Amino acid sequence: MKKKILIVSSSFYKKFESNLLNGALKKLDKNKFSIDHFSVPGAFEIPQLLNILLQKNKYSFCIALGCIIKGQTPHFYIISQSISDKLLELSFKYNLPISNGVLNCNNSKQAKERCDPKKKNKGGEAALAALSVYNSI
Repeated sequence: MKKKILIVSSSFYKKFESNLLNGALKKLDKNKFSIDHFSVPGAFEIPQLLNILLQKNKYSFCIALGCIIKGQTPHFYIISQSISDKLLELSFKYNLPISNGVLNCNNSKQAKERCDPKKKNKGGEAALAALSVYNSI
């Protein structure tokens, strides 16, 4: 029986979401895992949906994917820290590996580089990090 993986991604920057998701999927063995993917409008909604879905389903591990780009207000810092804190809190609440693949970038150029499928795609790195923790259990 295949184990289930949950991926929740933010569609606020659709191209970045697509590249991060493709990078993660390339690193996961689809023969061993079935994958549930959900997309939310913004990064702030990722931990909210994870919390709801983890109450209803049994997953082996989860991957959060998205991108936050710094603007001209402190909003970037508030959202970035809140998401990071909540993902860690959820991993302890559900005793489950949750990999943080939500990028916090100063500009679109940085985001593009970190999502590039030909370079070190951070979606793939998030998947490998989650797999590493899962395999250590």
